[in-house]
Amino acid sequence: MLTLIGFAASNYYNKVKLALLEKGVRFDEELAWVGETDLTASPLGKVPYLRTTEGTLCESSAINEYIEAAYPEVPLLPADPFAAAKVRELVLYLELHLELVVRNVYSEAFFGGKVSDGLKQMIGKQLTKNIAAFGKLARFDTPFIAGDQLTLADCAAVCHLPVLASATKIIYGEDMLAAQLPAARDYLKRLNARPHVQAVNAERKLNTEQMLARY
Repeated sequence: MLTLIGFAASNYYNKVKLALLEKGVRFDEELAWVGETDLTASPLGKVPYLRTTEGTLCESSAINEYIEAAYPEVPLLPADPFAAAKVRELVLYLELHLELVVRNVYSEAFFGGKVSDGLKQMIGKQLTKNIAAFGKLARFDTPFIAGDQLTLADCAAVCHLPVLASATKIIYGEDMLAAQLPAARDYLKRLNARPHVQAVNAERKLNTEQMLARY
């Protein structure tokens, strides 16, 4: 039995949870807030991490790769090596060039902090460039972001893109994702209609309320 450890307000936690649900893999969940994580399992104290019969794994992409290899019955990567690499390319773009960039303004957008005007301006320019680049790789003319098959890229996109949209709307007065990639809105609407995505989003909302009350 697998145990997914972390908290459901985390988009990285939800990326893994969604992959497990879509693949039909049985798993337990264990709540661990920041500061309560097992540092032997996740040395930087990050979530999520996964407990398996063989040991623990941290880093969401490594976890999803393990799940994909260990439970291949419902694939979330194409069989073709190049197509699979394109899925991984999308995940890297989403996380390195979108989520980790916009994360710089989360403190003001979501947690009552303050970000300098200079930093906000710099992040806005970088996001404008990076969203345009992402749009050259993502597929919005197909049911899913990498083509006709639900993949690990969708598990990441449906968790990360709404946070990007919300943060930029709060900080810059405009949903930068929708402004630059209007088709992304219809894509997210399709994904949000999936039962497992709805379940993940419901838990995220509840856990976010708990997190804000806690901190």
